[in-house]
Amino acid sequence: MNFKRRQFLVLGGLTGLGFSFLGKLLQSSPAKSADTQLSNAVPQLATPTTPPLFRFVSVADTGTGTKSQYDVAEAMSRYHQKNPYNLVILAGDNIYNHGEIEKIEAVFERPYQYLLNKGVTFRACLGNHDIATQNGDPQVKYAGFNMPSRYYTFRHDSVQFFALDTNDNADWKNQMVWLEKELSRSDAPWKIVFGHHQIYSSGVYGVNQPFIKTLTPLFQKYKVQLYINGHEHNYERTRSINGTTYMITGGGAGTRPVGRSDFTEYSASRLSFATYDVYRDRILISAIGTDHLVFDRGVITL
Repeated sequence: MNFKRRQFLVLGGLTGLGFSFLGKLLQSSPAKSADTQLSNAVPQLATPTTPPLFRFVSVADTGTGTKSQYDVAEAMSRYHQKNPYNLVILAGDNIYNHGEIEKIEAVFERPYQYLLNKGVTFRACLGNHDIATQNGDPQVKYAGFNMPSRYYTFRHDSVQFFALDTNDNADWKNQMVWLEKELSRSDAPWKIVFGHHQIYSSGVYGVNQPFIKTLTPLFQKYKVQLYINGHEHNYERTRSINGTTYMITGGGAGTRPVGRSDFTEYSASRLSFATYDVYRDRILISAIGTDHLVFDRGVITL
């Protein structure tokens, strides 16, 4: 993965291929704001004639309290003004550097004040930085993160979400039993799992072989269509791998280099967040930067 890194970085920033299978659904368009259209470099999916059943966004590695975090938060707020949503998946490392809950105003309540005032719900999971203080317990108890426990599930319309504690010290034995039980009993058309750590990645940490061995068989068995994570401070969207798309949205406050792999549809080292428009038969994904432009679009079909 480290070889030809420079070439990968160039490709990761310039290409968003992988949509050819959509045929006539794709068309090009001039650059405009994320409220309406895409930049020239990104093919545009045909705009649905009906509103989505449900819209949510995801972001991770946010909790620095720096200008970069506030810039992404402002982009999320601006997007909400024209494209309302009521859920944010916060995929870990919510408070840097050691998960200190006393920083919560600077790294959560203040940057996302607009969204919180609009009634947007944040659903968090624990990252590796979050467990450095009291094993993350203060964050689990913090009402604004809406974490009933270290791993949990909730449903919104046709989507069921499964939040994982992916840290090394997680209660993996019981968590895996719980995850399979909850996946097996779910009748939701859409199943989305989120956790902090990567599974398929072209970033600094790369492919996570232990998780490929333990988690991905369950995803395939129970038809999980999407896994969302952070940890890698970049954006990456994979092709469907045995029915699951893997989304890294870790550019919530800082960036690191990212390359490309044979499973990559699009990757970029950009401050950003992702949005998901859920329809009966598909989910449309948009990646949005702090310039308010959409730089990647993808689709997951049911």
